[in-house]
Amino acid sequence: MFLTSTQSARIALADMIDTSGMAPWEVCGLCHSLDGISPMAKFPKLAGQRAAYIEKQIRDFHGNRRSNDGGQMQAITTEVDLAELSEIAAYFASLPAPPPAPLEEKGTEQAEILFALGRGPVPACLSCHGKTDPGLPLAPWLEAQHADYLAKQLTDFKNGDRTNDPGEVMRAVAAQLSDDEIKALSAFIAGRERPERTP
Repeated sequence: MFLTSTQSARIALADMIDTSGMAPWEVCGLCHSLDGISPMAKFPKLAGQRAAYIEKQIRDFHGNRRSNDGGQMQAITTEVDLAELSEIAAYFASLPAPPPAPLEEKGTEQAEILFALGRGPVPACLSCHGKTDPGLPLAPWLEAQHADYLAKQLTDFKNGDRTNDPGEVMRAVAAQLSDDEIKALSAFIAGRERPERTP
């Protein structure tokens, strides 16, 4: 059997990183950084995130309930021992929250209203993402996340490309937002300091 150059390259790339002997969270740290503050917006910041939320997302990727561009997360979760999920999630949740990005002024007033108060059929982001009530949907902390990452998730929910939101709540909310609102809201949230919260 002969391999094409493309197939050979894929095999070589797959074998370039030896993860044996690494702590379970170190595999995640290759993209998300060991301090949980990834430098690239493609990879969300995990530092100080709710442990239960991190664990759910890994399980959703592993179970094909959530997908991402190119299937990178689905592939890497096959390398993770699901018995170690709690340990991985607890590690990142224990890290200090990331610092906020410089706050952009454009669209700030409108974004702040959406974030704190909502608009018509659109509930305030904080009504779920700011609460620790166990009776509410399992929502991640948003402040100080990459703006481009937030915008992509909202757009994916809006377009139906992301479907692992409990009760389709985020799909319903994002469908009510314009592209300009998504951009302004994401920049506003990225520039906010996250308050101390109990996961």
